[in-house]
Amino acid sequence: MSFKINYLRASPGGLQTKKINLFRCRTSGNKTLNEGFKGFSLLFTLLFALQIIAQDTQKDSITQLDEVVLTQDAIPKKATGITSSSKIAGQAFERFNPTDIPSAINQISGVYILSGAINTNRITIRGIGARTPYGTNKLRMYFNGIPVTNGTGSSTIEAYDYENLGTVEVIKGPKATAYGSNLGGAILLDTKASVQDKTQLINSFAMGSYNMLKDNLTFTHSEDGFNLSLSYNHLETDGYRQNSQFRRDGLLLNTQFQTGQKSSMAILVNYIDYTAHIPSSINQTDFEEDPTRAPSNWLESKGYEANNYILTGLSHTYQFSENLQNTTSVFYTYLDHYEPRPFDILDEFTNGFGVRNRFAGNWGNAQFSFGGEFYKDEYHWGTFENLYEENNGNGSLQGSQLSDNTEFRRQFNLFGTLTYPLTTKFSAQLGLNLNKTHYDFRDLFNQGETNASAERDFDAILLPNLGINYQLKNAKVYANISRGFSNPSLEETLTPEGIINPGIAQETGTNYELGSELSLFEKRLSANISLYRMNVKNLLVAQRIGEDQYIGRNAGKTRHQGLELDLQYREKLSRSVTFSPYLSYTLNDHSFVDFVDGDNDYSGNPLTGVPKHRLSSGIDLRHSNGLLLNLTHQYVDEIPLTDANSINSDSFNVFHAKLGFRTSLSSHISLGLSTGINNIFDSNYAQSVLINAVGFGGAQPRYYYPGNARNYFGGMQLNYVF
Repeated sequence: MSFKINYLRASPGGLQTKKINLFRCRTSGNKTLNEGFKGFSLLFTLLFALQIIAQDTQKDSITQLDEVVLTQDAIPKKATGITSSSKIAGQAFERFNPTDIPSAINQISGVYILSGAINTNRITIRGIGARTPYGTNKLRMYFNGIPVTNGTGSSTIEAYDYENLGTVEVIKGPKATAYGSNLGGAILLDTKASVQDKTQLINSFAMGSYNMLKDNLTFTHSEDGFNLSLSYNHLETDGYRQNSQFRRDGLLLNTQFQTGQKSSMAILVNYIDYTAHIPSSINQTDFEEDPTRAPSNWLESKGYEANNYILTGLSHTYQFSENLQNTTSVFYTYLDHYEPRPFDILDEFTNGFGVRNRFAGNWGNAQFSFGGEFYKDEYHWGTFENLYEENNGNGSLQGSQLSDNTEFRRQFNLFGTLTYPLTTKFSAQLGLNLNKTHYDFRDLFNQGETNASAERDFDAILLPNLGINYQLKNAKVYANISRGFSNPSLEETLTPEGIINPGIAQETGTNYELGSELSLFEKRLSANISLYRMNVKNLLVAQRIGEDQYIGRNAGKTRHQGLELDLQYREKLSRSVTFSPYLSYTLNDHSFVDFVDGDNDYSGNPLTGVPKHRLSSGIDLRHSNGLLLNLTHQYVDEIPLTDANSINSDSFNVFHAKLGFRTSLSSHISLGLSTGINNIFDSNYAQSVLINAVGFGGAQPRYYYPGNARNYFGGMQLNYVF
């Protein structure tokens, strides 16, 4: 059985829609929440029941207002000036299970999250990042304007509960300038805004297959000059596969307040504590016969990762005049990570801190912004023997130390943009970004000649960006040329002996883009289309030398070119029913231009790890009585798994459905119910892949991370307005 819940909440401009999910599935075993969580839930349920009893006699006098649907276009973009970007917000998030942020973001053309597990996500933008073995790099990520990408360019989107997110904005390619000029671009995450002049308590509860249980309890308060949001979230699931249990607790505090007529402060605290068992990738035989399997060594060692992550930020905004504003942010991040793997145990922690300062304003008819961003972190890690084979079936057991290392990393960015209207319809924008990166690696384990300590100081790199925009009656046409870069990751800077490779260079590339945004048929149809080509040189290649050991080198050039199309249509079928189909299509024509690996020449081959075609589509049906039906579909073309293109993953189609109902129970309480089914036709598909996998000891290469089988979810959301 399954059900899902959505709710309406009052605001000065009408009712805003919100959603929650809930469902059951397998019932082999009882999962319970911690006592504090149960107390919150019971208290809120009691409050809800008392309110209904107290106001039961008033129900006939309650008038239900027409639903107001906020579109993405109503949300101001963060991209500077005329820089093009794509964003998704509440309505797009609400189509999916509240644990499924990859499906939500994969609705954006050109952006693809390969998700091996809740804690294993690799974000690629226009093919950039597809060669990264695990995790996300080659882009910059910001959370409420604070950079959350570490010193070597790694970002973790799983550190955020997406029920707390209000918008996700993506700037594709190196044209971001003010948010770094990384080849992949930038992802800007922003929390939900408090409803003006309202105090609310919102509880979102969800259940689902694989003993999934999720709750998000949020308190928000808004009054003149002060906004506060405090959220607690809990998620636990046994997972679809062996050794895939996951448990996470999180706390998010976000507050803004006026400190004067011209100044304001914002405080952000995000804390996440999670433990995730690791099922790892599997070979083709297991993928076809039983995709729930985990490799025997990961199963026997009960491999997992335990993380404690905290982000704290303090931002101050000062309005000097109508034409000049400054925002300064200082921030600190801490990550404590412990990961027993079959081949060793990794124990690490990272302290990161920095400052970001940005001025923005007008100078005559021109708009400008400029500033700087400094980030420094200290990464400490060591490895130990894993004696799981001697632990009587009890999983991992820490043995003797194998390494002890520290790396000090720092990055400095200066940026500036100037946007000028040449005519009433024609604008131009010039941007510049200057990046300086330094690594200081210290081997604290080996002594004498075997000590591998070294420094790597990359040359400063200047990254220009030029864009133009022409405004038509119902459309705009834009063009952009920009230069970007990517730093090598820690592993890519080291040789097999653990010594810094002085020959490793930054990837660089030039991006050319032409696009248009249209609004047709009295704004019922919106269409965005873009064509791009990006030439990348000094391609960073991760060469596998062990089960989970890689080294990097620069190997030739790639060409990334393609087409991206986003369509959305909205039509009233009757006074009560609204019909909204949408479609996002991505064509990736990416290839190696010059890539010789030893005796093998892969020049001309399609880029590894990237599907040529990808399609995300769906239909939203809404009734004025509060009923909502979402039908969604994703198609992913086959993916080359080796540089030689000797093997490809199979293409696949996945379909999801969700039915919801929203209503106001009283002037203070609103309710949403929903039920959903994922992978309706029970397809066996690879939700993520590992490229250039190698089988050790005669074993088959493990390329595949299976997606979940058919599964269900449901939820309930209650919103109490004080």
